[in-house]
Amino acid sequence: MESMFSSPAEAALQREAGVPGLLTPLPDLDRVYELERVAGFVRDLGCERVALQFPDQLLGDAVAVAARLEETTGSKMFILGDTAYGSCCVDVLGAEQAGAQALIHFGPACLSPPARPLPVAFVLRQRSVALELCVKAFEAQNPDPKAPVVLLSEPACAHALEALATLLRPRYLDLLVSSPAFPLPVGSLSPEPMPLERFGRRFPLAPGRRLEEYGAFYVGGSKASPDPDLDPDLSRLLLGWAPGQPFSSCCPDTGKTQDEGARAGRLRARRRYLVERARDARVVGLLAGTLGVAQHREALAHLRNLTQAAGKRSYVLALGRPTPAKLANFPEVDVFVLLACPLGALAPQLSGSFFQPILAPCELEAACNPAWPPPGLAPHLTHYADLLPGSPFHVPLPPPESELWETPDVSLITGDLRPPPAWKSSNDHGSLALTPRPQLELAESSPAASFLSSRSWQGLEPRLGQTPVTEAVSGRRGIAIAYEDEGSG
Repeated sequence: MESMFSSPAEAALQREAGVPGLLTPLPDLDRVYELERVAGFVRDLGCERVALQFPDQLLGDAVAVAARLEETTGSKMFILGDTAYGSCCVDVLGAEQAGAQALIHFGPACLSPPARPLPVAFVLRQRSVALELCVKAFEAQNPDPKAPVVLLSEPACAHALEALATLLRPRYLDLLVSSPAFPLPVGSLSPEPMPLERFGRRFPLAPGRRLEEYGAFYVGGSKASPDPDLDPDLSRLLLGWAPGQPFSSCCPDTGKTQDEGARAGRLRARRRYLVERARDARVVGLLAGTLGVAQHREALAHLRNLTQAAGKRSYVLALGRPTPAKLANFPEVDVFVLLACPLGALAPQLSGSFFQPILAPCELEAACNPAWPPPGLAPHLTHYADLLPGSPFHVPLPPPESELWETPDVSLITGDLRPPPAWKSSNDHGSLALTPRPQLELAESSPAASFLSSRSWQGLEPRLGQTPVTEAVSGRRGIAIAYEDEGSG
């Protein structure tokens, strides 16, 4: 029964780590994992205990990296090889359990700010980029030298963007280079002026310029990828980028380019479908997908208030990493909303193997908040912190007496007219006068009970008072394959 609702303790020991990556040759460890920079980070802080967080595909190098760092710094290293949620998030809880004073995160990272102040250094691993091939690909995709374009990349290729921009700037006049939005060190002051921070990246825009004016050229991905639609980093860029601007990608190894307009259209169409599913839903499951990212408690409270205002029932579920087997135990839930980092919130949504759809918090906001801008005008916010008060994208709920709650709304999936929120209709005395409630009618029932009553099989019937009382007798003894009263033949 335990494995039906959460992962059993033995699963952490029996689970395969996935396809292991190739081991890095020992002479290349210093270059690939930037051990000189990491050792300087540890020495500057004077840490005696340091946590090293590796994703599954890099665990083969973990022991060698830890031994090399212990030798050069004299500090004790602890390897965090299994996180409770996503490996892209900083595992602050695991580091605290090891008593670590700092954490080094290796591999792809969402760069979300941690919930607790802890010195963190990121090593994204530098991937080789064929600059000449990328220059030719950029020129083929952007023939107009005056068109504004932003250079983007996957985290492992970010080191090559400045060199690529240097080769392009003699011809292209309006070129903007993005950089990873690493969290600022603990206690440091924000630079002035603060560059725009979106999609886990920083954009040094000139005064008066807007990011929506720029097209995008993305360096990353691989021609050997089985399904590029499953890349959450590229997906959040396509969803959030201005629909009217061109967006192309380039493989850093071969220079092969692709126009991402069709893929962006598919992602936006699926987002509109998920918003409609959320509007039709009566029961919403809020999945706690992170405990280490800042403001996750405030975001959970915001989503609960949002569903309550929209007349929906919500349940908070803490199940670790969501899997189809876990979520199938809650058939009365119409949609799930995963409260996680931007990459973690998109990963299960793109897999498509769940019985009920999994939404991002932004999609639930668009479905439940009548003041939210219509499709095409509202931005797709990839981080739940952008929905909270204090963010420039925050849209407060309208007051109960607002006419926005009474706007007629028709489901694009079922074609039915959606009723107003239950709390809104309960204050409408005219409606109560026309449809008086019977005295014996149940005022409010659990969604699980309502779902059970609609099923054809509802379990064993108790038949209380209808079964005669008999004396207890001894039953069969033994195990199922060999009871004691069975013969040996």
